[in-house]
Amino acid sequence: MADHPRSAEQIHRDYQARFGALVKALTDEVDEFYEQCDPEKENLCLYGEPDGSWAVDLPAEEVPAELPEPCLGINFARNGMARRDWLALVAVHSDAWLLSVAFYYGARLDSEGRAKLFKTINDGPTLFEVVMERAGRASAAPATTGNGADAAAQPAAGGSQQRNRQAADQPTGAAVWSDAPQASGRLATMSDIPKLKGRRAELYWPDDKKWYLITFHSVNPQENNAQAVYTSGEIEELDLQEIIQDGHLSILSQ
Repeated sequence: MADHPRSAEQIHRDYQARFGALVKALTDEVDEFYEQCDPEKENLCLYGEPDGSWAVDLPAEEVPAELPEPCLGINFARNGMARRDWLALVAVHSDAWLLSVAFYYGARLDSEGRAKLFKTINDGPTLFEVVMERAGRASAAPATTGNGADAAAQPAAGGSQQRNRQAADQPTGAAVWSDAPQASGRLATMSDIPKLKGRRAELYWPDDKKWYLITFHSVNPQENNAQAVYTSGEIEELDLQEIIQDGHLSILSQ
C-alpha cells in the first residue's frame, strides 16, 4: 500500500478525483458511457480512476481484489429500464463504491481521522444528487448555458461554515456554478497559496452543494487569506486554510 493515500486529506483528494470521473461518465459523456454498457457483453463495471478518467471494464481477476469492486453487471439492466432510472441506479451503486474505497483506505485512520474523512465527503453532494439534478435541469429547460450560469443562483454570503464571507455590493451578473468540480481542475493544497493571485478556481459551498467559479484578486500568504471575485461581481474574503483543509477549493488549469 506504499502508493495508497494515507491521510484523511489524501484520501479525500482520491475520492474527489474518482467522484469527478464518475460525474463526467454519467453526465457530460453519458452517451459514450451508455454505448459502452452493451448488454450483450459480459459483466461490466464502472470505474472512476484517481487521475480523473473513467472506464467501463470487466471486474478484476485477482481474488480478493486490491480495492473494493464496483457493482457488477451494470450493462445487463440497461435496456430493461428507462434510461434516467438506469443512470440513477448506476449512480447509487457508484456512491456506495466510492465510500467503500475511501474507507478501505481510511481503515488505518484513528477515530478522529475517520470522522474528518466522513465529514469532508458528506459536505459534498452525492453522485446520485448530481446526476439527478443534471437530468432534471436538462428536462426542465430546453436551452441552458451548460455551465450553471443562473441569475437566481447567486452565492449567499455566510452559511454554516462561517468563513467570514462578506457579501459585496449587489451582484452585477450571474454566478457561474456547477454540481461537481471540473475534471481539468485539482484540489488546492497549502503550497498553492503564494501562487493563487490571478488564478481561476472553483469554490465549493456546502449549503448550496455547488462549485462556484472565482478568480483570485489578491492573496496574503502570511495570513492564509485571499480576496476572490465571483463571475457575478461579488467580492469575498476567504480563509484559505480552512477551505483547503476541507477540500473545498479546486484550481483550474491555466
